[in-house]
Amino acid sequence: MFDGTLNATIGEGVELDRLRAIYDGLLSGSPDQPGDEAMAELAGMARIFDLDADRPPADVWRDLRAVLMRHGSPVARRRDAAPPPRPLTVMVVEDDPGMASELTELLAAAGHGVVGPFSEAAAAGTAAALHTLDLALLDINLAGDGDGVVLARHLKETWGVPVIFLTGNVAAAAENARLATALVLKPYGGRDVMDAIARTVASGAVAP
Repeated sequence: MFDGTLNATIGEGVELDRLRAIYDGLLSGSPDQPGDEAMAELAGMARIFDLDADRPPADVWRDLRAVLMRHGSPVARRRDAAPPPRPLTVMVVEDDPGMASELTELLAAAGHGVVGPFSEAAAAGTAAALHTLDLALLDINLAGDGDGVVLARHLKETWGVPVIFLTGNVAAAAENARLATALVLKPYGGRDVMDAIARTVASGAVAP
């Protein structure tokens, strides 16, 4: 199972550009395939992020690449973690009451407006029609009708709201990475969330 110590270790020792140079050929069917040592590294990284390594290497790399690109390396976080240029209106959707409260306090302390927190996708979806949102912080596994993936798709396709997934379900996050601008893996700290928000703003996903 994923933990923050393993994540820090892999992040500090891995450059995404280096990994893409080694493994992207798997996705294109390149005849230059990674060697045995590289394949062992790929399987090891997949297990650290709680992904199923007992699949074709191209499938493993596709999911791992999505996680790494959305989660961001420590180097990328340091470079892009400038404060947002203006206060944001952020929806919080998290069915753990303690985590929802901490997120709300964190965002308010940073000067952002908070819509929520909501514990169910249906209530959050209704609220999205009533507020102008800059961003949504969204758990993938939610109680009630509908899950976080369905809600993320609704927010993105209906209202154009960028989503940051907050989750320990790395496989689900990887499978649905196209719906999110960033990924914060549980357990996380406040700095991880604020860095992900800063990266999302820096990417241009949030309207100026």
